[in-house]
Amino acid sequence: MQDENIRKMAERADTEISDIPTLNILLCYLLYKIEKPVETEQLYEIAIGTGIVNYFYYQDSIDYLTKNGLISVKDDSEGHKCYFLEPKGTACAKELKTYAPKSFRDKLVLAALKYYARLKYEKEIKIDYIPTEKGVYVQIRCLDTSCDLMDLKLFAPDMTQAKLVGERIMRNPAGFYSKIIDLALSNEEPSYDLTDN
Repeated sequence: MQDENIRKMAERADTEISDIPTLNILLCYLLYKIEKPVETEQLYEIAIGTGIVNYFYYQDSIDYLTKNGLISVKDDSEGHKCYFLEPKGTACAKELKTYAPKSFRDKLVLAALKYYARLKYEKEIKIDYIPTEKGVYVQIRCLDTSCDLMDLKLFAPDMTQAKLVGERIMRNPAGFYSKIIDLALSNEEPSYDLTDN
């Protein structure tokens, strides 16, 4: 009996949101939690990318939220179309959040945080794949505003492994850079045994 209950809970956790009111709350909650306007394409990618939001429900929810003044679409300072949370949307996020399952709220917010971290990493780290006759070089460049902080090439025997190296680096580029610097600074000459026997 307990195994069946766990199975049912797992199935529910992986299902899509199937009602617009819940999705309305979730989208307002997301905009409230990240505390900044979100480009229209970015919100779509975040929401749909979670696997819990269906395209058609998403479109219906966005239409409802904009028509009823919970969110608005305006240009940001760089001219991108963005969703802005309005006071009614903030009230919805604060007062009605418990009507949307916490697992969905957490999944959506986590997806947004990961999405923005990836965008940041992509600006700071450039990875290129350079095919050679014997394999592929993975070129990793850590960028700063005025110069490259690091320019490193790693060899991989084929493109599949090269892409794997690149993907692993992009999971935590700052950690990768930090480990390289730590290794360089802690690297010492090997000691030699000069004792007479």
